[in-house]
Amino acid sequence: MRKLLPLITSHPGGAGGRSAMTCRFRCGDACFHPVPNTSDNEYVGDVIAGALSRRSMMRAAAVVTVAATAAGGVALGPGAGEAAAAAPAAYKPKGGKAARGLRFTPVAPNTADKVSVPDGYRQNVVIRWGEPILRGAPAFDADKQSAKAQAGQFGYNNDFLSLLPLRGESEEHGRQVLVANHEYTDEVLMFKGYDAKNPTREQVEIAWAAHGLSVVVVDGERKTGALRAVPRHRLNRRLTTTSKFHLTGPAARSEFVRTKADPRGTTVLGTLNNCSGGTTPWGTTLHGEENFNQYFAHADKVTDPTQAARLKRYGVVGGESERKWERFDDRFDLTKEPNEPHRFGWVVELDPYDPDSVPRKRTALGRFKHEGAQPRLTRDGRPVVYMGDDERFDYVYKFVSSKRMAKGNSRWAREHNLTLLDEGTLYVAKFTGDSPAAEIDGTGKLPADGEFDGGGEWIPLATAYAGGKAVSHVEGMTADEVYVFTRLAGDKVGATKMDRPEDIEPSPTTGKVYVALTNNSDRGKPGKAGADEANPRNLNKHGQVLELTEARNRPESTRFAWNLFLVAGDPNDPATYFAGFPKDKVSPISCPDNVAFDPHGNLWISTDGNQLGSHDGLFGVATKGERRGELKQFLTMPTGAETCGPLVQERRVLVAVQHPGEVDGASVEKPASAWPDGPGKIVRPAVVSVWRANGDDIGV
Repeated sequence: MRKLLPLITSHPGGAGGRSAMTCRFRCGDACFHPVPNTSDNEYVGDVIAGALSRRSMMRAAAVVTVAATAAGGVALGPGAGEAAAAAPAAYKPKGGKAARGLRFTPVAPNTADKVSVPDGYRQNVVIRWGEPILRGAPAFDADKQSAKAQAGQFGYNNDFLSLLPLRGESEEHGRQVLVANHEYTDEVLMFKGYDAKNPTREQVEIAWAAHGLSVVVVDGERKTGALRAVPRHRLNRRLTTTSKFHLTGPAARSEFVRTKADPRGTTVLGTLNNCSGGTTPWGTTLHGEENFNQYFAHADKVTDPTQAARLKRYGVVGGESERKWERFDDRFDLTKEPNEPHRFGWVVELDPYDPDSVPRKRTALGRFKHEGAQPRLTRDGRPVVYMGDDERFDYVYKFVSSKRMAKGNSRWAREHNLTLLDEGTLYVAKFTGDSPAAEIDGTGKLPADGEFDGGGEWIPLATAYAGGKAVSHVEGMTADEVYVFTRLAGDKVGATKMDRPEDIEPSPTTGKVYVALTNNSDRGKPGKAGADEANPRNLNKHGQVLELTEARNRPESTRFAWNLFLVAGDPNDPATYFAGFPKDKVSPISCPDNVAFDPHGNLWISTDGNQLGSHDGLFGVATKGERRGELKQFLTMPTGAETCGPLVQERRVLVAVQHPGEVDGASVEKPASAWPDGPGKIVRPAVVSVWRANGDDIGV
């Protein structure tokens, strides 16, 4: 008879801890709509449950020792109870200092309306929404906004951040190139007296200009980590909802991406809902188009059953859109331009060093709700890009290029490298609870620190070749269908359903890949997978982080092993886990979202929708050594804000403060936050730099 683990049931307020206003404007109330994925593919919770019953019970009793008074149960493997009872002996307090890079006093969870940083650290606002970055752009005036002005000003709701060296100027001036995503607009917090049912053309055009990307040169102070924007620099740039973007790769010119305005299917106006992204080794930036579905109207009038099913699988549903853009541009009306949604949901590649270049939407990387895209090079120099589809029960993907990166900065090398993401194979992940094959490290035995919870394989979906040619590996789907309707391809091949895979990044020091799974408000609902050892709560509020190890540590491998690295929540909750580190010595964390690495190999995690009663924040956690799993909070956000775009350099931590003041009932007239400029000023998303007051490196 299998033994049962009592589970904890809990109910999140709202969707994933966000305010209703955030859900409304950021993702179109995605969590309140039916889950688009109705396939019967295996759910990752079921896989994790089986694996942990075999191995993690012995190492992590805290994951499974849940209050005996809780109701319900999850089946464990034989002997799990005995293993759990013996496990606490493995938990010995670790003395000495924290891991290098994490030696700071943790910030206590709080609800202060500010960016709270550790003792001995300082901060400055690098750039705010509306600050002019292009020549001729006026200073921001909340009462005199215009589309023309916004097109030359820093955009709204900054998310992903990248800092690149500024060739020829960096040594003399300490300058770098900052690239930022602008995910979405919250018109209620932008315009006085905003009428959501009747937006004006000017308001809509301002919102178009506030979406997209910003490129702005920043100047670093030599004695601090402060950064300041350099307005009107020759590299400064704004890309908006009306800027030109090229479709490249196998789906370009497909019948599915052609429109009346673009009958060839090669040129798109705009980029929408850019969430996280990545920085390539060849000096470009990648930007993931995420919740694009919410911008398109009148899906309810689509009568063709195949088209309707495809739209539904991508969450394109309902009548009028929230922002009513379809009233001012026919391309947002599905009855007039049925293919326009297919031109969004891609990874965009931008060359920040060429202000005249046209950004490219890389169709070989597939179309879904891209959270981000971070490359890693194979030993022979081919980029591998890891990607998550940020939806409940959707999938993890990777793309393996067939072309090698050219070294150097010659014109030929740069032009060659701008083709790397158009040719190669797109894969989707299938997780299993089986023990991984012994060849995982190429020596016939498992790595010393690699007590894996399970294995998995990368299933090929399609391969793109030179000249836009491609072949499908999915029975019953053409290559064009695989690339444009990638979610449906994942359904067909049996990919594993995940709990909202957000940012996915490989460690630059170990090669291990970390997958942030934010939460899943549908866990345990009728017809959905219930609680398991990794997520001992129905309506999973807090999320988890998985750690993947590619076979032989080669990113092009088609097999991998995985560990449960972190189960988020209050450390006092016995259903949490921190890679085996003593839980009385870690900070509480909820809803992991974006991830990044510092120069020492520590993982930094930003949160979105904290369910523990405090504001969202940024956390550092050791990934190796005897302090593996030690997690410490570095900062917290102002009221209503989400932590985005973390970037950790030796002497500086950069974060994007997104949607401050986004609290239910708030408006320009009734602000919920006074950040960043104090009472009486409009609330403005902004980028913040944090550094040590004594000028030393972060956390050493």
